[in-house]
Amino acid sequence: MKEAGLVLEGGGMRGVYTAGVLEYFMEQSLYFPYVIGVSAGACMAASYLSRQPGRNRAVNIDFVGDKRYLSWRNYIRKRELFGMDFIFDEIPNQLVPFDYDTFLHSSEQLVVGTTDCETGNAAYYGKDKYGEDMLKILRASSSLPFVAPAVSFEGRVLLDGGIVDPIPIKKAQHDGFEKNVIVLTKPAGYLKTPPGRISAMFKYKKHPKINERLETRYKLYNDTLDYIEEEEMKGNVFVIRPSVSLPVGRVEKKKDRLEELYQLGWKDAETQYERLMEFLGVKIETV
Repeated sequence: MKEAGLVLEGGGMRGVYTAGVLEYFMEQSLYFPYVIGVSAGACMAASYLSRQPGRNRAVNIDFVGDKRYLSWRNYIRKRELFGMDFIFDEIPNQLVPFDYDTFLHSSEQLVVGTTDCETGNAAYYGKDKYGEDMLKILRASSSLPFVAPAVSFEGRVLLDGGIVDPIPIKKAQHDGFEKNVIVLTKPAGYLKTPPGRISAMFKYKKHPKINERLETRYKLYNDTLDYIEEEEMKGNVFVIRPSVSLPVGRVEKKKDRLEELYQLGWKDAETQYERLMEFLGVKIETV
């Protein structure tokens, strides 16, 4: 198989699409030597690399109706819509145990993107160096602006990795992977729009660089999509994205919608599997 990277977009609850794609990959024993993701994408990658089929579904769909997972009660109490302690402590350590040993000893690299609040630049952390701290880093990468508190780590204050590098394809290429498989969470034709009036009302007093990044995030995202399209035409990337548009938002709470999106991810991966193997230079044996 060609040395290829796996690049995973975030997207909040839309990340269950990625969970479905990765579930199919696990069923096929398909693992990439290098995986990079931000926010929900990075979280889905963790259970993928810990070789725990069904875990992403259990965590992100089965618990979505639990007020501790996602609710306005969380926001009133702690200024966070998603219960970050519940998701990144209680669930992995008690309710749906995360296989730390398999994850830490897996041969694959995992790189997680975050945003440095002071500089407004991307900050990346790899499993090979920060293995024991990866859950905290995943929490930082998933800390959405204004609905989750920033995370302090090694002298930095960190937020959602999707702010400054929503689809980290260029980082994967910089790290030496010329061929990459990209999993997006929005269908073809999607473009991000400029922030509206309500969004413009929210500001970080202590972190002005974040405000600047949020104002131009839509352009960065759309420019990244243009770059991906160019790389796809050159044969350097293979893109998997939702084949149909489903009404699932970043903070979706309806289990039936999430289950449909999860199954769509699995089905899209199955449908494109032969073409993916061709891209990776793998010959599929037929009986």
